[in-house]
Amino acid sequence: MTAPFDTPLALCGPLRQPRQMLAEQTYGGHLSIHDDKTAGDLGLKAGPIEGPTHFSQFDPLLASLFGNAWFETGCISSHYQNMVVEGEEVRAFVQPPKAGEKLVKIWAEKKDGTPVLTGTASVGDVPDAQHEIPQRIAKLRPATGLVINRDLKVGQRGAQKETIAMGFDQHMGDYYPFTLNSKLKVITEPSPWYTAEGGASSPWGRAIIPIEMISVLLGSTSALAGFKGKQPAVGLFAGQQIRLIKGPLFVGQSYDLERDIIALSESARTESCWIRTKVFQAGTRTQVAEMILNSATLKASYANYEKDARELGLVK
Repeated sequence: MTAPFDTPLALCGPLRQPRQMLAEQTYGGHLSIHDDKTAGDLGLKAGPIEGPTHFSQFDPLLASLFGNAWFETGCISSHYQNMVVEGEEVRAFVQPPKAGEKLVKIWAEKKDGTPVLTGTASVGDVPDAQHEIPQRIAKLRPATGLVINRDLKVGQRGAQKETIAMGFDQHMGDYYPFTLNSKLKVITEPSPWYTAEGGASSPWGRAIIPIEMISVLLGSTSALAGFKGKQPAVGLFAGQQIRLIKGPLFVGQSYDLERDIIALSESARTESCWIRTKVFQAGTRTQVAEMILNSATLKASYANYEKDARELGLVK
């Protein structure tokens, strides 16, 4: 018997108001785009909420579809479309998979329908090339007019070894000036599996790091890699993929990181450095996770942009 409809349906979560945690973020000796004044100087109405904050709204939806596999081998791959400021409401959507499929489309919208992000999510051994971020990288044209990122090279590796961990009350540095416990007080989708009190009740017998906080974990020491464009300039996340290979990642566990630049690109307003971060169990070659980040720098935020471009022969 045939089904009466073939209309595609979507799962959606409730409207949430994600919280701003980066108003005091600093790098390169200056405040970031998440500071209201810095954002205002760049024509924004307020400091935006960091993109991966929205990943938490997908966790209940994807866990309902894929079970514990979401926390063990899940991959979320997202292109950020429009900024969200504190007080705005956001809803997450997931297109359920067809029978036997492990990859789904995801998106998020503000209450008024403004798109926030679009992308894919999966579990298991879905080829990376099927995901949003690798597909976007594959379509990039060679960057021929870089000014801010002109000293960076595709294939460039991190300057030094990085070993990291995240404790509940561990301040994550100037780039992430808050703790896991402070995040858990305001996270849009709380879970006992994330907490010191409830972690033992998780399927892994330990507290796990929320997927949105994997971005914080991996970003907290990113300056050590030395992937630095001309400064001072203000950047933002334009897209991001987090893949768990042998997850979850655990609170208090140490991990080794290896970073490399996999692409450089430019648009009318930004220059982008696409950085891959591989995550290993500390002291081993067992890879447990990976992140690809499109770290974009706003051309207008670099005061010497036009001058340097003329000196490089990029404009007359």
